Amino acid sequence: MANTSAQDAFVEFDHVQKSYDGESLVVKDLQLRIGKGEFLTMLGPSGSGKTTCLMMLAGFETATNGEIYLNRKPINNVAPHKRGIGMVFQNYALFPHMTVAENLAFPLQVRGMSKADQQAKVQRALNMVELSALGGRRPAQLSGGQQQRVAVARALVFEPDLVLMDEPLGALDKQLREQMQYEIKHIHESLGVTVVYVTHDQSEALTMSDRIAVFNDGRIQQLSTPEALYERPENSFVAQFIGENNRIDGKIRAVTGSTCAVEIPGGLTVNATHVQGAGAGAPTTLSIRPERVVMSPGDGQVPDAIDGRIEELIYHGDHIRVRMSVAGNPNFVVKVTNRQGHQPLAEGSTVKVGWDPADCRALDPMST
Repeated sequence: MANTSAQDAFVEFDHVQKSYDGESLVVKDLQLRIGKGEFLTMLGPSGSGKTTCLMMLAGFETATNGEIYLNRKPINNVAPHKRGIGMVFQNYALFPHMTVAENLAFPLQVRGMSKADQQAKVQRALNMVELSALGGRRPAQLSGGQQQRVAVARALVFEPDLVLMDEPLGALDKQLREQMQYEIKHIHESLGVTVVYVTHDQSEALTMSDRIAVFNDGRIQQLSTPEALYERPENSFVAQFIGENNRIDGKIRAVTGSTCAVEIPGGLTVNATHVQGAGAGAPTTLSIRPERVVMSPGDGQVPDAIDGRIEELIYHGDHIRVRMSVAGNPNFVVKVTNRQGHQPLAEGSTVKVGWDPADCRALDPMST
């Protein structure tokens, strides 16, 4: 679904803009196509425009400019309840005076479904979220995780083609949140429903999504698969926002095809993958993931090896997190796998570090 065409798009934002005050745009000229059956996550910091986009798709907000299409039909002027979209919110939004089964039956009653059909669909939805024994309980008698499962089941019970989820796991503790991520992903895979999911949690987005749209300042910064976003960020914002990232500021000295030579603090020159398109003399910020840094490389293992001072060692069980001062960055992190036979590390010592130029990306300068 890397390049969903207008013909194949199930959801399409066509040059959509949103302003609340008539001056500043919260969403700026959004062009986005989502394929049928896709799990797309809108990811970004608070105020980046992601939730506003979801609310426009749901019909709770109106686009200032542009058109939104659902199954190739314009829906800007269609009332929210007539869009046939399932919704899951962070606060569950369950009716406290109704049982679980009654909460699930409510969207079916609204649609005029017979009692027998309601019963069958409610039972199917309860089975899907593994709550078949709890249909007679009220929401207050359930744990947070169980309530969130009911909210997911209610969004799916009337078999919509599209489900929108707005920070649905934000109120859960870490372990439960991770468990629910896998459950929602498996439900999506088994039903084939289209899901548009909003979160500011990048690990959640990486775990669940077919594609991720990274938002900042009302625009999509990059729209890619989780792997491409992490391994091949297209700008410094995405590199910093997705996963952990080491930055080194420098200046491009020469460009040769897809690689470039970059001068970094200390008068050193290293090689990197040339991403931003600027020529010799332009400032750049290098991006290197902590797990791609080689500590104490052997002869010929990496083309460039530079000195770094170990500032702090933090034990994480399966790996040791090493904070270093490297090329002017006092918070340069290296993840060293905790295995038998690895060299002992000592705070205050100086060691060589290096990396494969394919793992180091020369991006737009990010000096703040």
